[in-house]
Amino acid sequence: MGKPDISGTAIRPATVGDAEGIARVHATSWRETYGRFVDDPDTNPWFSVERRIGMWRSNLDDPSIRTATAVATDGSGVVGFAAVEATDGPDAVRPEELTMLYVLARAHGSGAGQALLDAVLGERPASLWVADDNPRAHAFYRRNGFSADGATSSFGPIETTLRLVR
Repeated sequence: MGKPDISGTAIRPATVGDAEGIARVHATSWRETYGRFVDDPDTNPWFSVERRIGMWRSNLDDPSIRTATAVATDGSGVVGFAAVEATDGPDAVRPEELTMLYVLARAHGSGAGQALLDAVLGERPASLWVADDNPRAHAFYRRNGFSADGATSSFGPIETTLRLVR
C-alpha cells in the first residue's frame, strides 16, 4: 500500500489565530465519533464549539501550559489537530501524553492524522487515552506501536477509555 497523498494539506504548529478552527474541528470530531454516546449532542456541553474556542485561546496563548499543538490545514481551513503534553510526577507512565488527535471524518485516510502524530510526537515513547469503542483509532495507534497497558477510565460521555502506551 502506498503512502497517502496529503499534498493539499499543510501541517504546522498551532497559533492563537487557529483557536476557532481547532475548536470547530474538536467539536465536530467529537460529534462524528462520540455523538452516539449521548441523547442529544446539540444540547450536550461536550459538543459545544463556543466552549472550546475559549479553551483553545487560553491553551495557545498561555506560555505556562506545556502543550505542543499542531494543526492540519487545507484550502477550507483546519481539518485536524494534535496535542502532546509533557508528563512528570510519580504517576506518569511515559514522559509524554498524546492528549488529543482529531481529524474531520472527511479527511480520514488522507494521511493527515499520521502527519499530525509525527509532527507532535514522532517515535518518542508516550501514553494516550482512547475510547474503548473506537476501532478506527485503535488500529491507527496499533500501527504506530501503541498497545493497551490495562488501565481504564472514563471521560465525559465516553463510558470506557483505555490507556495505550509505547
